[in-house]
Amino acid sequence: MSKRVLVILSEFGYWGEELVGPVEAFDARGYRTTFATPTGKRPQALPPSLDPHYVDPPLGRSVTTRDMARRAQALDASDRLNHPLSLADLIPERPYFSSINHLRDLEQYHRHLDTAVSDLVSSFDALVIVGGSGPIVDLANNERLHELLLGFVSADKPVLAECYGVAALAFARDWESRASLLAGRHVTGHPKEYDYKDGTGFVGVDFNMGPPPYPLEYILRDATGPDGEFHGNVGKETSVIVDYPFITARSTPDSVLSGELLVQVLENGLRRYGW
Repeated sequence: MSKRVLVILSEFGYWGEELVGPVEAFDARGYRTTFATPTGKRPQALPPSLDPHYVDPPLGRSVTTRDMARRAQALDASDRLNHPLSLADLIPERPYFSSINHLRDLEQYHRHLDTAVSDLVSSFDALVIVGGSGPIVDLANNERLHELLLGFVSADKPVLAECYGVAALAFARDWESRASLLAGRHVTGHPKEYDYKDGTGFVGVDFNMGPPPYPLEYILRDATGPDGEFHGNVGKETSVIVDYPFITARSTPDSVLSGELLVQVLENGLRRYGW
């Protein structure tokens, strides 16, 4: 039977190639791809990711070829992204501890959560979190996404996260222990050397944040702890790490490889790569 993959996108802008890479790998294998965003709003590509003339400041060169820009533009303009699922509609929100009937509310929350997460996890073979600057805003600390991640890991199903989407893995934690899903794991992600000094932008808001609001490398180093490791692979053209069930990709150039490796995980049982 065809594999089914759930792809999570930010509503504040995704990087074009970081969607194209995995999706084209899935399309080539006949996988069925379903898209979702935090509230069901249609995702949009970050404009620089569609421009082959845009020079990435930390790297000092364009990171988007003309061919990739064309493919990303075509996917962004297609109707495939028109009606994404809404995480807010599918997964309940944990009640405030200050709610009047907190105990009853919490019991109801857990009843609905278990069913919602179980239904989603059983419907898909893998989960993908697409990168770009948008995930900083609405995916990194999205508790609904965290619960979904916990469900996929509990079911022993693979999760691919790219660039700043990897932050959601670091922040997804068991409510009682507060231990990160990445504790003891080997991962990659956006290293400090590749962070912008100025110019982090988003779709739908009219301001320049400047540098990223947090250094992802430091977060990943802390989340993986003494028994895991962050691999920046600075100076190497690609950086993708497979430490099952996680496949993590550093940035834009790693998107094609990360999609291909997820296929290898699903079809050939790949469990380790890049470390």
